[in-house]
Amino acid sequence: MSFLDLSHTIEHGMVTYPGLPGPIICDYLSRKDSRGRYAPGVEFQIGKIEMVANTGTYIDAPFHRYADGKDLSGLRLESLAGLDAVVIQGPADGSRAVDWTAFEGRELGGKAVLVRTGWDAHWGTPTYLASNPFLTAAAAEYLVTQGVALVGIDSLNIDDIGDLARPVHSTLLGAEIPIVEHLCNLGPLPAGGFRFTAVPPKVSGFGSWPVRAFASL
Repeated sequence: MSFLDLSHTIEHGMVTYPGLPGPIICDYLSRKDSRGRYAPGVEFQIGKIEMVANTGTYIDAPFHRYADGKDLSGLRLESLAGLDAVVIQGPADGSRAVDWTAFEGRELGGKAVLVRTGWDAHWGTPTYLASNPFLTAAAAEYLVTQGVALVGIDSLNIDDIGDLARPVHSTLLGAEIPIVEHLCNLGPLPAGGFRFTAVPPKVSGFGSWPVRAFASL
């Protein structure tokens, strides 16, 4: 078995989404300061991070959208780990919208559906933060009817950020289908025949959190 990392590295000060602060990554206990606490030659580092939950490659649980939805601690591992997965290619004509027809004819039931748009090539640049590829409301409704387990995308947002109704989040999370945003490296993946994992820590009262997303081939 081989693994392909599909997540961005979280770095000090990086911007994941316009208007949200970048993480502050620093020492809580530095190696130098730890030396006086242990035997000679022994040192440790304890790190500290301050960040919003929507940082890097992250997962959205229903609680992100709905007050009575499942939070991170309520997500079943079966919905996050070792999922049969497929890759759906986004439009190659320069269109931003991925409509339901992009998924038509594929076996999607119980699978992680990963949408490859190539937008991750702009990660870390101003281009990434605007005019993102997204799923249409009809696409989200179609995915629910197909009984998918999880939906991911290598873009800034699974919704058009200009649409403040956020229909894709509303539909998928309303159906208890987790969403993974800001994926990367989907290009080398086959159309199917692999497994996908994106597990967050078991945090109560949170609807989003970074994940180490990866494919098992």
